Amino acid sequence: MTVALRYAARSDVGLVRSNNQDSAYAGPHLLMVADGMGGHAGGDVASSVAVAAFAPLDGESHGSDDALDQLEAALADAREEIIQRSETDPELAGMGTTVLAILRAGNKLAMVHLGDSRGYLMRNKELTQVTTDHTFVQHLVDIGRITPEEAEVHPQRSVVMRVLGDFDPDVAPDLSVREARPGDRWLLCSDGLSGFVSAETIEETMATIDDVDSCADRLVQLALRAGGGDNITVVLADVIELDDVADGQGPTTHATVVGAAALTRNDPTAADDGPAARAAGLTKPDEPEPVEEDLDEDDEPEPRRRWPVLIAWVAGVLVVLGGIGLAVAWLNTQYYVGVDDGEITIFRGVPQSLGPIDLSSPIEHSGTVVDDLRSAYLRQRLLQTIQADSLDDARAQVVMLQDDTGS
Repeated sequence: MTVALRYAARSDVGLVRSNNQDSAYAGPHLLMVADGMGGHAGGDVASSVAVAAFAPLDGESHGSDDALDQLEAALADAREEIIQRSETDPELAGMGTTVLAILRAGNKLAMVHLGDSRGYLMRNKELTQVTTDHTFVQHLVDIGRITPEEAEVHPQRSVVMRVLGDFDPDVAPDLSVREARPGDRWLLCSDGLSGFVSAETIEETMATIDDVDSCADRLVQLALRAGGGDNITVVLADVIELDDVADGQGPTTHATVVGAAALTRNDPTAADDGPAARAAGLTKPDEPEPVEEDLDEDDEPEPRRRWPVLIAWVAGVLVVLGGIGLAVAWLNTQYYVGVDDGEITIFRGVPQSLGPIDLSSPIEHSGTVVDDLRSAYLRQRLLQTIQADSLDDARAQVVMLQDDTGS
């Protein structure tokens, strides 16, 4: 039995982001999704570097014995290139990307996975998630602290513990090999799809739309109609048996590159006219804003991007209204987790200053040293501060961080 792949790849900037930091590749032997993080420059570069490092694997057939070794070698090459670019251009420091790649070796599929991009397998009309998210909330699910349902709506679900970047050279990927069965349908996607469209809806769509191109288009549109709050990238592939295909139904033979690594990276969203698209059109500026960069959700927590606006609001209250009491009352309801004297610490306020006035102060020291965290990515996130919805939420985040020390 000889198998091959019929595939499609799509990537959309979404309705909120100003640029696409996802990259993807689909070819006869290689399927790949990379979700970059690190702002306008870093996220684009990291995901593009990853795709460029893996793409040569699509040039020839591979034996199942060395497919995993080749994936690991490509991952190492991508890491070296990311580190070199960060050292050359300090503005790229801290960039990273998820990596999810499948390499076909005869009738076997070798997979490498880092981050929270997901791989799904549909077999006999039933969808199964075959990857495990490398996130903090998945860790909490694994140890029984929260349920999978709670993880889907957890405020820190975007905190990724393992990515390919310049800050954690010893991170270990998940590696696996599976059989390529005719009739199987594979989906690789960034969290722009899985974070906005339920697994049940994804399953129904994949089960009812046979054509891979039409199905991939539909999945992207579903994410856009759900708000399109992140870049959306989809690689869809059917495993087919060459001896059984009819004329015109054979495998795909050309390679497709989409997202930041493609020449079409600046294309506008393909959103159909709908409530989410119209709402996004009303809120987007006519011209790109040159001051604030739109950071990827996997790079910094969403509230970080709101700090300048919040500070401006506080300043406006103080200057225009003279409402010092109101501003102080509001600041007393804000919390974040950061670092004070080398310790993981809860702060009240916002991590900014208004002239000589600090707008936050430490209120609870955890006793846990930041350097004890095993994940370099989490150490970096903590140094950038992690916003909390309440004091209880901040305490819960401290506990999650302490879990990463292994103590």
